[in-house]
Amino acid sequence: MGTHWWSPGRAVGPPLLAVVILSLLTPAAASVAYDHKAIIINGQRRILLSGSIHYPRSTPQMWPDLIQKAKDGGLDVIQTYVFWNGHEPSPGQYYFEERFDLVQFINLVKKAGLYVNLRIGPYICAEWNFGGFPVWLKYVPGIQFRTANEPFKAAMKNFTAKIVSMMKSEGLFHWQGGPIILCQIENEFGPLEWDQGAPVKAYAAWAAEMAVGLDTGVPWIMCKEDDAPDPVINTWNGFYGDYFSTNRPYKPAMLTEVWTGWFTGFGAPVPHRPVEDLAFAVAKFIQKGGSFVNYYMYHGGTNFGRTAGGPFIATSYDYDAPIDEFGLVREPKWGHLRDLHRAIKLCEMALVSGDPVVTSLGNTQESYVYGSNSGYCAAFLANYDTKYYARVIFNGMHYDLPPWSITILPDCKTTVFNTAKVGVQTSLMQMNPVVGFTWQSYGDETKFDDDNSFTAIGLLEQINMTRDTSDYLWYKTNVDIAQDESFLKGGAYPVLTVMSAGHSLSVFVNGQLAGSAYGGLQDPRLTYSECIELQSGSNTISILSASVGLPNVGEHFETWNTGVLGPVTLSGLNEGKRDLTWQNWSYKIGLKGEALNLHTTSGISSVEWQESYPKQPLTWYKAFFDAPEGSDPLAIDMGSMGKGQIWINGQSIGRYWPGYTATGDCGACDYHGEFNEAKCRTNCGEPSQRWYHVPRSWLNPTGNLLVLFEEWGGDPSGISMVARKVGSICAYVSEWQPSIINWRMKDYKKAKVHLSCPEGKKITTIKFASFGTPQGVCGNFSEGSCHARKSFDVFEKRCIGLASCSVAVVAEVFGGDPCPGVMKASAVEAICE
Repeated sequence: MGTHWWSPGRAVGPPLLAVVILSLLTPAAASVAYDHKAIIINGQRRILLSGSIHYPRSTPQMWPDLIQKAKDGGLDVIQTYVFWNGHEPSPGQYYFEERFDLVQFINLVKKAGLYVNLRIGPYICAEWNFGGFPVWLKYVPGIQFRTANEPFKAAMKNFTAKIVSMMKSEGLFHWQGGPIILCQIENEFGPLEWDQGAPVKAYAAWAAEMAVGLDTGVPWIMCKEDDAPDPVINTWNGFYGDYFSTNRPYKPAMLTEVWTGWFTGFGAPVPHRPVEDLAFAVAKFIQKGGSFVNYYMYHGGTNFGRTAGGPFIATSYDYDAPIDEFGLVREPKWGHLRDLHRAIKLCEMALVSGDPVVTSLGNTQESYVYGSNSGYCAAFLANYDTKYYARVIFNGMHYDLPPWSITILPDCKTTVFNTAKVGVQTSLMQMNPVVGFTWQSYGDETKFDDDNSFTAIGLLEQINMTRDTSDYLWYKTNVDIAQDESFLKGGAYPVLTVMSAGHSLSVFVNGQLAGSAYGGLQDPRLTYSECIELQSGSNTISILSASVGLPNVGEHFETWNTGVLGPVTLSGLNEGKRDLTWQNWSYKIGLKGEALNLHTTSGISSVEWQESYPKQPLTWYKAFFDAPEGSDPLAIDMGSMGKGQIWINGQSIGRYWPGYTATGDCGACDYHGEFNEAKCRTNCGEPSQRWYHVPRSWLNPTGNLLVLFEEWGGDPSGISMVARKVGSICAYVSEWQPSIINWRMKDYKKAKVHLSCPEGKKITTIKFASFGTPQGVCGNFSEGSCHARKSFDVFEKRCIGLASCSVAVVAEVFGGDPCPGVMKASAVEAICE
């Protein structure tokens, strides 16, 4: 197949290649290209392993460590979206500072020696507020999102060109000596094109032509878009990518997103993807000819402030990623994938040399063999059976393949990695309290006055009023009750029914809380219908409507509504049902405490705080504290609270909602068989999110201000600051599980237990050790019927006092074979301090 070199024009095949090379004067011609096998960098085909790290979901102080851990994990590329609403909060007013310093982030990737895939979009989805679009875009006259609409195309082109121009001016494209080797235009556009037809097809063609015309000197991609116009490469997103094919035979197979887990929604269980299945998905894509795999996410991070979209997306965007929300490696996921990457890289020269020879080895087993004229040979042996081991013959040798696994042989004979055999350590994490708080409180108004309010006939849509400057919009109306109403004489109270487009509301009658209602991740709409206590004469009904993030996905989501849209009715009166929908309603944007900036050090002095914990709705709490010693990541334990928001030194941590407990199925987790987001979940019956990340860079040594706004009336006395630490490290390694680290050495078949403490810590205690047939899992190991008596002594002697250690899983190390003829393993649990 022809190689595609990049220029302001289109890709060209071999017949014109010499002419094209002679005619191009820019470095783009020799920098980044592609053919049917792979992305080509400086003339060499590459198997590229990538990971998504989103710069606004962490802090600049965290970036170097995250990038280094990605590199240590075997990645070649960092992939990130570009966040339009963060960079252009008002039309023509740009922001590229602090967490949104895109240039600094890319330069740090360059410094680490990695590449960048820049997904400009500028629609990004990403469970990010409004899919990355600025809210002002919704109110551009005549606009329709993501279709052949001139106002939208003009705004989108302007921002895309702004980013490309900035990258060029900073010298960040690969042909300039920078790290950017790929750019993305649009995002997951295929479903819209399928549903909406001609107008969106025309828009996709325009978007591709516009992007290529910006002359970046690197290939452009469109993910999840089967009809990507040439020369743009169509790529795939999903849990698996092995059935994906490109829309042209001269484009490489690329998996832009292989999902490492799934996002967390308030009220939903927390998903986890077993690393055995994730490694299987990646190996399966590579074995079938894929040459680019990106983990979404490699570090998920945190939806600080009000950046979470959805609605109902949690503040945590941990995503069960190899690096957790707090910046710590998640073991065994990080380590097992690192070893997978090593195995794939050992096969790279064979993988990029040609197409595989596929041979059936059984009913659900097959081999993929790659060879080259230079003598390179690599093989992948797959067992797709979800229950049973398979013994196969390959190249005259026997191989035992675990169910739902792929074995990698970089020389077509030596097993160096199997996706189902996890030989790296497991780390059990702990959240240890380190700071308690002494609180003062201030009650926000529950029956707002007429200052800064306005009146209209009927119910108004919330986002049109707030422009998303606040989660909150007050609706207020008056209800007159005659003296002869039956319920005043002992009858049932009237029922107030409020229909809302979402997402949450609280009803106050004459300043007293009457009740709350809220929607959910699958349907943000809600209905409040409760008896309310009214009195004779005039009554005030106030409704506080709260948004929980704007939509990030869907067709024409610029038309979606939020807030109390009605009808609002009062039934059970002498007259029957009274419709309040078209009465006069007063409106107020935001809370009194927001207007007073109570979350800041300057704002807290504007009100009188009480020395009490009233546990009342709409209450502000503040406390001062000193930063805990050490470097462990920190979080606020909000398990005792209901719903609200958190600020540290004026910086918004985000929304909290532990009062919305998770419902669903949290059964046993088995990695065998295809994964989906409803499999392997936890937290049923518990808060979807209990701990909220506090970046250490946001803290001062002393005198830090913590402010909460509690909507429901939780108990702040239960709040504490916790440090995230590794509790135990464990390993379970079979004696016939080779270590890829040593595969070229004479002892490559010698399995080893590897233990490693976090930076600055050493192994102080061996809690469990057994060579034989140990049972259980990390934190709950037990001896089996076969056990070497010297197991404990061996690990104590070789590991205590060290930051890391290795012990060979062979009988002679443990004083002889405790049960000849039996397959043995070594299990160990240690403490690092």
